[in-house]
Amino acid sequence: MKKIRSVTLFIATLLLTFNVLGQVSKSNDLYERQKAFVDLKFGMFIHFNIPTYYNQDWPDPEASPMQFNPTKMDCTQWAKAAKSANMTYGCLTTKHHSGFCVWDTKSTNYNVMQSPFKRDVVKEFVTAFRKEGLKVMLYYSILDTHHKLRPNQIQPKHIAMVKQQLKELLTKYGPIEALIIDGWDAPWSRISYDDVPFEQVYKLVKSLQPNCILMDLNGAKYPSDGLYYTDIKTYEMGAGQRLSKETNQMPALACLPLQSSWFWKTDFPTTPVKDPVKLVNETLVPLNKANCNFILNVAPNREGLFDDNALAALKVIGDTYKKDNQPANFKATGAPIISKNLAKNQPANSSWSDDMNIMDFANDDDFHSSWQSNPEVKQPWYEIAFKTPQTFNTVVIFESKPNIRKYKLEYEDNNQWKTFFEGENTKRVKLHRASKMHGSKIRVTIQEADSSPSIAEFQVYNEVR
Repeated sequence: MKKIRSVTLFIATLLLTFNVLGQVSKSNDLYERQKAFVDLKFGMFIHFNIPTYYNQDWPDPEASPMQFNPTKMDCTQWAKAAKSANMTYGCLTTKHHSGFCVWDTKSTNYNVMQSPFKRDVVKEFVTAFRKEGLKVMLYYSILDTHHKLRPNQIQPKHIAMVKQQLKELLTKYGPIEALIIDGWDAPWSRISYDDVPFEQVYKLVKSLQPNCILMDLNGAKYPSDGLYYTDIKTYEMGAGQRLSKETNQMPALACLPLQSSWFWKTDFPTTPVKDPVKLVNETLVPLNKANCNFILNVAPNREGLFDDNALAALKVIGDTYKKDNQPANFKATGAPIISKNLAKNQPANSSWSDDMNIMDFANDDDFHSSWQSNPEVKQPWYEIAFKTPQTFNTVVIFESKPNIRKYKLEYEDNNQWKTFFEGENTKRVKLHRASKMHGSKIRVTIQEADSSPSIAEFQVYNEVR
C-alpha cells in the first residue's frame, strides 16, 4: 500500500512539475514579446472610419455607408508621415464603437465594400506600412452600437460575430504585431468580460497569431502592478489615465491624439495641433524611459489624407525625437489573468470587521473598496463560500497598500480544510497559481501584518492552461 501511495505521489508531483514548466515556458515567450513591443517605443494611431464624416467621435449608429468616400485616400502618405516622425509602427481603427468595418468582411453588410469607396482600407494600410519598413497593428471595438452589441442586449450571435471578424483580421493580412481592443469592461461601455467572454477571445487571437500582443484599452480599474485581461498595461491619457514614470514596473502603452480629438473634425486644418517639441520632451521620452510605448493618433481627413499642419508637426517630432536603443527593463509579469472571477459577489465571511468595512467589500469587483479587519483581532481571517462547489487553480489577494506579510491559504473539500499556501508575500498583488483544486470554500488566515489588515479584492479563477 505504501508503494502504491509513493507511486501515486510521484505521478502527481510529475504532472504538477510539467504544468508549472509549461506555464514558465509560456510566460517566458510572453516576456520576450512584451519586451519587443515596448522596444518599438513610438507609433502612430490612425482613427479613420465612418465618424470621420460626421464631425463626431460617436456618430449615429445608423449612419449610412454611402457617407464613407475618401476619394484621395493614400496610405503611403500616412506611412511616410509616420517614418518622418521616427515612428516604428502604425495601428488602424478597423471598427469603432458605431460598428462600421473598413475591411472586406463577410460578417455584416455594414462595411466599406457597401460604400462608394469599395476598397479594403485594412489591406491598403498594412501594405503601405510594411513597404515603408513599419510594423502593423489593428484596433477593434467590442462595443458596437449599430449591431446592438451593447449592455443588456448581447446574444450568442454577437459573440459569433466578434470571433468571425477577429478571425478575418488575423488571417487575411499577414503578421499583426498587436491587437488593441476597446469598448470592453469600461464604465462607459458596460460590457463585462463575462458578457463577451474574454478568455475565449484571447485564446482565439493567440491560436490564430501566437506572437500577437493583445491589449485591452480599458484596464484603468485594475491595479497598475497586476496584469489583468491584457498582455500590456494601457493608459488612455486623454481620459485622465496616467502611468507613474517614477514607479512603473510593468510593460505599458500610453496614447494621446495629436489633434483635439481622435477622429477628424472640420476645424482641424485651421486649429493648432499639440506642440510637437513638448510632446517629445515631456511625454514621449519620459514614457519610453519608464518602459512605456507611446502611440500618437493622427486623424486623416475626409479625402483620406493627413492635413498639412499634422504633416508639419510629425516632421518636427522626427527632427526632435531620436529613438534610443536602450532595451526595455522590467521583470517578467507572468501570464495575465484572463478567466472569469469565480469569487465575484459570492457569499463572503470573515473575522470581526472594522465598523462598516465588512467582508462583502473584498469581492465586489471594485478595487477602491476594502474589507478591513477590526484592530482587536489578533489573527484575522477572510473566506469565500461558493453557492455550489467550484474547481479552481488561481487565487489573487489585492491590497490597496501592501500590509499583509505572512498568511495561509486553505480550501474546504468534503468538510476538510486543505492548505495550498503558507508563507510570506509582501507584494500588493499576491498571485497564487497551483494545480486544480475543488472545494466549497476558500479562506485566507492572516498571520502577520504591519497594521490592521485589509483586502480590496479576493479573487478566484479556474484558468485553462
